[in-house]
Amino acid sequence: MTFKAEMSTVRQRLAEFEAFFQNKARPEQTAPGSKAGLISALRSAAESLRHLFTEGITREGLTELFRRETRETLQFFTRQIDFAALRSLPWFKRYPKASWIIFTAMAYRLSPPRRIVFAIAAFSFAFGILRMVACKVQVIGGPIGRVQAPSSMGWWLLAITLFALLLLMELKDKLDLKSDLEVARQIQFGLVPATPFRQGTISIQCSMKPANTVGGDYYDIIDLGGGQLGIVIGDVAGKGMPAALLMALLQGSLHTLIIGGLRGPELLAKLNAYLCKSIPAGSLVTLFYGEVDTSNGKLRYINAGHNPPFLMRRDRKMHRLMPTSLVLGVSETAIYEAEDTELSPGEKALLFTDGITEAFNLDQQEYGESRLESFLAMHADLSQADLIHRLTGDVLRFCGDARPTDDMTLMSVVRLQE
Repeated sequence: MTFKAEMSTVRQRLAEFEAFFQNKARPEQTAPGSKAGLISALRSAAESLRHLFTEGITREGLTELFRRETRETLQFFTRQIDFAALRSLPWFKRYPKASWIIFTAMAYRLSPPRRIVFAIAAFSFAFGILRMVACKVQVIGGPIGRVQAPSSMGWWLLAITLFALLLLMELKDKLDLKSDLEVARQIQFGLVPATPFRQGTISIQCSMKPANTVGGDYYDIIDLGGGQLGIVIGDVAGKGMPAALLMALLQGSLHTLIIGGLRGPELLAKLNAYLCKSIPAGSLVTLFYGEVDTSNGKLRYINAGHNPPFLMRRDRKMHRLMPTSLVLGVSETAIYEAEDTELSPGEKALLFTDGITEAFNLDQQEYGESRLESFLAMHADLSQADLIHRLTGDVLRFCGDARPTDDMTLMSVVRLQE
């Protein structure tokens, strides 16, 4: 369910909750003070609240919340802590130091005004604990009759109020950002083909699963005219919004150059020169670009540092379309060369990004190309849609509770039997 759909559902529930009280006002005019009416009203209110807070809750979602998201949140705020160095310290120094590092890591991720509120809330909570401890010491060491009521609750109330205020502010920012990201996601998926494609004897199906809301993977199917078809899959270094912006730049630049009549090595040389001038230093793009003849399956391709696609022959042997040139965006003087191959009737090619092979599980084991090759060999007879679906599922099962850290994109190209 998308963010807009989720918010629409919540608004609908709130509207139903409000309409409930408005509708209940009418029966009270005919039967004021009715005990049965009051009970019915309370039941309906409780039912509305139950639906509001439980609809869409699944066991898998709760498992992800308390396992994956909790662990990732802890790792996010403790990634700057050198626990190995802290182990040499005695416990009364180790835990306070680790707590201070986590506190500062959280504080520096807030804006300066919110940082001040966060500090006040944290110290109010700590001061409340000290007051409680001091009160207990006074009770133990002195006459009980002279002990005043502890004031810890006041400090804790202040801390909770400030923490709740910060939480609401951060939640508001996150919801605004998530709304923008959902729009960006829709735009990004609108830049790539969304449905299975067929022309002549060539059938193509694709799938893209970003690690975040948006990602830096790119695939495309471009009609070059004259029975020629351009197939593209690429990976922009990085993840999230920066990679997505570079992906949009790559897509627009490639289409512009193709419209200008460029093809093959000349096309990628011009694209590389433009990217070298346009993308930030340290960024790069891996790209596989192929031109396939939809009548006879002949394929001319340039692999600019991308993961070598698998070509599954009719005899079940695997052939790899190895890199022929340097990645894009690194050197303006890079030379791009093309190679030729052919898809015979019934043969398939699988193009993929490194989000498939470089997926890790909790034991830091990599899915790897050998596991991918074994999967393809065992499932070579599957249809394009089933192959993509099962392969994605196999990678996610391998990862288990570990969230995929990179975008996963697949493109299946099949030459149909004539």
